[in-house]
Amino acid sequence: MKKTGLIIALLFVLVVTFDKLIMPLYISQGQVKVVPNVINMDYDDAVQELRRSGLEATKSYHVKYLSQVQSNLVLMQIPAAGQEVKPGRTVYLVVNRREKPGFSMPDLLGRPEFDARQTAARMDLTILNVQLSKVTKPEEDGRVLSQSIPAETLVKSGVPVSITIGRYEESAEEMKKVPVPDVLGMSLVQAEQMIADAGFTVGRVTVEYSAILVPNTVISQKPAVNALVPPGQAVELTVVTAE
Repeated sequence: MKKTGLIIALLFVLVVTFDKLIMPLYISQGQVKVVPNVINMDYDDAVQELRRSGLEATKSYHVKYLSQVQSNLVLMQIPAAGQEVKPGRTVYLVVNRREKPGFSMPDLLGRPEFDARQTAARMDLTILNVQLSKVTKPEEDGRVLSQSIPAETLVKSGVPVSITIGRYEESAEEMKKVPVPDVLGMSLVQAEQMIADAGFTVGRVTVEYSAILVPNTVISQKPAVNALVPPGQAVELTVVTAE
């Protein structure tokens, strides 16, 4: 029992000695350093601050170029502020890239204007000028017809680009187009009268035999019903014959 008590007392003395004497001496001799907070500091100032704390610094770069951030501003540090490290430990200081990264110019041709603008904004391109050009095809209305920088050209963020957008306008002739009347099932005389009243002319009339359809009635017309054509155009008819 006396031996056990002696061992316990000895261990207690060792713990107290370590806590009160050895650890303070270890820390006082600079064996542990607390990482200071250098985020948002100028890189050179951050390096000096770390050196005053007995630490070293090395520059690292943000994975993405940030167009609105200066390249000398510390964005992140590893290890983080407040961590205890060994003297001389290297702290990685993350800053913005100095040079704007290059990338391939996207192909904007055929895209709707809104889509082209969204793509440009996402890639930090500047739409400097938008020109309008008349197109004859409705499907080209509101879409990119040309771009000042060809697709796949190597460019950098912020580069200005101009685009041309199609604007569809009906021509005077197209605006005058009227629908072809429906004369299917009418007698030839009735069909001819309706076509004339609508401002068209009767074109070639062909006959087609049928044993079940009413003779002398229209079974086909060209242009089709409600087709938009200029006034005065000829409408061809096919009429039933029983012979």
